[in-house]
Amino acid sequence: MTNKRKWTTTRKILTSIGLVLGATIIGIGVYAGYLYKKTDNAIERMAAPVNVQPTAAPEEKKETVSVEPMIFLLAGVDSRDGGGGVMNTDVLMLVSFNPDTKSTSFLSIPRDLLLKPKSLPSRKANYYYAYHYIKDKTEAIPNTKEFFSNLLGLPIDHMVVVNFDVLKETVDLLGGLTIDVDMDMKYIDSADGTNIDLKKGLQKLDGKHVLDFVRYRKSNQGTAESSDFQRNDRQQQVIKQILDKLGNFQGVFQWGNVLDIIGENVKTDIPQADLQQWLLNFPKLKPDHINSLHVESLWKSPYVYVNKEDLKQALTTLSTEAGVSSESSLHLENIGTVD
Repeated sequence: MTNKRKWTTTRKILTSIGLVLGATIIGIGVYAGYLYKKTDNAIERMAAPVNVQPTAAPEEKKETVSVEPMIFLLAGVDSRDGGGGVMNTDVLMLVSFNPDTKSTSFLSIPRDLLLKPKSLPSRKANYYYAYHYIKDKTEAIPNTKEFFSNLLGLPIDHMVVVNFDVLKETVDLLGGLTIDVDMDMKYIDSADGTNIDLKKGLQKLDGKHVLDFVRYRKSNQGTAESSDFQRNDRQQQVIKQILDKLGNFQGVFQWGNVLDIIGENVKTDIPQADLQQWLLNFPKLKPDHINSLHVESLWKSPYVYVNKEDLKQALTTLSTEAGVSSESSLHLENIGTVD
């Protein structure tokens, strides 16, 4: 082969490599820009308006993200048609997260737990977000966070309110979850459209049936009732699976769809800049160790009472993981407990 022919061949190879590299670089830029735009749009809907600040362009972002240990209050609300718009929280959880150890702990608060605050009437735990929402929905999240932080003697950094639609849509996007349903579940309520019909055993569930699984409490169709302890265990089981699957997401359009869902169905008091970094770095931040905290409870109609020592230990675990001091043992008189 002549030198001219060799050079022509080499040039074609180099040109092809250049085209591939160029396309790859363009693709990475499109990927980053697409996710950045999706993240921005989601954050505008999720973050508290007073906390929204201008954000930097994608190329100015750092490779690393700094996150401090923290405690969240997570609330799940049902805003379906027929639900009456009461905004009671069907799910309440305290969540601690330590980015250094990549560990998190969940403590489910029974929705019917008796709370006895000094400044408000004694009610079930699920009442107080609705109370603050009706009073001033623009301040419902910070006021509810402050209420539970003062009541429990636990410094809560942020509150996240999740519409149940986010669970259904996210599970469907993930292709369903494989769940070991612990009991037969049947319940019908024509007023709000609830129709739970699950059989005991290991099975793959879509979003609607996963929501039925975590919400099931009582039956009007002949199946056994479910305790708060069982419900809390189910909720934590589902959250663990969702976190694990989300951490394995790679496709740009998968993450784009996730951001659409959470932007539509999640509200927080987290500043926009923090949310942006956390969402874009979720695979790096996803906890490797998830600890479910259990508190024994007792039903005495119409309230649930929790074991005092179990609750003290659980609150101590949350505060220790988040690296904060807790005064929870001084506040237990505000909570329905049994020895």
